[in-house]
Amino acid sequence: MRKTKQHVIWSSIVDTDEWDLSAFDDYFGDERDDFDVYQKCVELNDEYLDDERMNLAVELDEPILAIADLGLWDGRHMAYKIIKGNKISDCLYENNDYIEWYVDELGDFRARGSHHDGTNYYLYREFKPEASEAQRENLLDKIYRGIATRRDITRVTRRIGDRIADVYGWKI
Repeated sequence: MRKTKQHVIWSSIVDTDEWDLSAFDDYFGDERDDFDVYQKCVELNDEYLDDERMNLAVELDEPILAIADLGLWDGRHMAYKIIKGNKISDCLYENNDYIEWYVDELGDFRARGSHHDGTNYYLYREFKPEASEAQRENLLDKIYRGIATRRDITRVTRRIGDRIADVYGWKI
């Protein structure tokens, strides 16, 4: 399998081996145990998500379309959602046990979320301003029926990753 380059915006998965735990010495003192440290890391990590929402409060010109490949108890299903609001930060809300938002090597803004039934994959795109209402509805219908292709998606929408890369100084 080819390793893809991605830029992670935020992940709910906390690995305490990646943290500088010496920062907790004064906080815990001699009574520090692994579970307490892990809980504190999770708490701080959740606060970092609020920081990312502030960083990505970038207003887009058109509505954001979230295209989902959902892993549910009865199999995989395609779905979509028009994100309320036109800010990139409006995408940083999901109800999964674990979630990671990132920009992939193609400049697409994506998320991968796990829950008790399986894994969901999300692709976030902005509608192109020149896309007609009929073109938008046709794309939504294709997504709903599970037959939308990459070409269908790129014809009516544009990637958001460039705007995110501008915020963080990333190269795509």
